[in-house]
Amino acid sequence: MDASKIPLFAEQLFNAERNRKSIPPLTEQDGTISLDDAYHIQLANINRVLEMGHVISGKKIGLTSPGIQKQMGVNEPDYGHLFAAMDCKDGKIKTDELMQPRIEAEIAFILKADLCGGKVTKEDVIANTEYVVAAFEIVDSRVADWKIKLPDTVADNASSGRYVLGTNPLKPTDVDLSAVTMKLFKNGEQIGEGTGAAVQGDPCVAVAWLANRLWSYDVVLKAGEVILSGAFSAAPPAAKGDKFTAEFSAFGKVEAEFV
Repeated sequence: MDASKIPLFAEQLFNAERNRKSIPPLTEQDGTISLDDAYHIQLANINRVLEMGHVISGKKIGLTSPGIQKQMGVNEPDYGHLFAAMDCKDGKIKTDELMQPRIEAEIAFILKADLCGGKVTKEDVIANTEYVVAAFEIVDSRVADWKIKLPDTVADNASSGRYVLGTNPLKPTDVDLSAVTMKLFKNGEQIGEGTGAAVQGDPCVAVAWLANRLWSYDVVLKAGEVILSGAFSAAPPAAKGDKFTAEFSAFGKVEAEFV
């Protein structure tokens, strides 16, 4: 893609989020857009938000499970940045600040040391993680009707929106994350389920993949950051008034309410 389009597409996405008015897919506006182009569009907006005074709180990997990939029509994961302002510590999601939110139940890693160098392994992830905890990620697309291909979501900061962390942290050495089971409830009715094995076989493997993928852009997963490792199952839409609970074996539950 012509590099001169990078700031123009970044501006479209930046304005879409702030005006809550979606845009056509970038892949329809320019069929030559590559993943590398898309990530540089993302970074343009990350740098702009940092200049506004926001603070990066972590990174995310998305589209890791077969269910999510099928739902979104893509065939590999995406990746993006998290900001402290996305952390809904009280579990309440301000729906009016979002556009077309969906919710994902997953495991969050809180790092105690950097993950970098491009050759990160599952074992490195375990050794450098302070704790793991149940989490909800609220994804939100600035692209109309979630009509995304992989470059669309990567450019759109991996469709990041908000996140909620659970309150029962565990050491990664104390739980087999691939064997963790999850049941997802919406307004008291079970609507989904999954296991950690759906996340690239093991959420630790997904985090290692993310560290190595971002290293190609000189981006490091840093000590203290929250790393969202990917959804256990497909992501249902959410609307004002909805209440979600994810019940994880070993971790207990995490709750979110759209207000």
